[in-house]
Amino acid sequence: MTEQADQPARPRRSRARLLLGLAAAVLALDVATKLLVVATLSDREPLRLLGGALYLTEARNTGAAFSFAEGATVVFTLIAVAVVVVIVRSARRLFSTGWAVALALVLGGAVGNLLDRVFRDPGFLRGGVVDFLSLFDPYGRVWPIFNVADSAIVCGGVLGAVLAFRGVEFDGGRSSSRTADATDSAGVGE
Repeated sequence: MTEQADQPARPRRSRARLLLGLAAAVLALDVATKLLVVATLSDREPLRLLGGALYLTEARNTGAAFSFAEGATVVFTLIAVAVVVVIVRSARRLFSTGWAVALALVLGGAVGNLLDRVFRDPGFLRGGVVDFLSLFDPYGRVWPIFNVADSAIVCGGVLGAVLAFRGVEFDGGRSSSRTADATDSAGVGE
């Protein structure tokens, strides 16, 4: 018998704390940057940085990403609430570090933008999200103006897509269909 087989199996640990801690950090960074932007960039010309590659400017977005569907703020608010509920309910069965990071980025970003929609003007569930990062143009004509929450959501979504493509499950294991496909393509399963 090998030495490794004699050792008791380590109990798997949920990654819920990692998910919630990282989500809280993303949320704190998002809220802090938005407060700073509103306090310093309101009624001011955009601030040019990195030779014009980045501009800091205050903008309000009542729609979704890229200012899509600006009249549907309540719908996006309800979608964000649903996303938050699903992620929080999934946290207990989460054992994958990669998925914990991906979902934490989405959760922190969703809550950050949700707070704007709930508490900012023009009113409850219709508030404008504070955006302030603009690439290559101060007014978002090259790329839409965004914020820390938007960046976190996109990064979390990309990481989640990579994990799903690689067959990584929430429990940290690999999906059986991915394993079977890999085995069949190698000629092992025949």
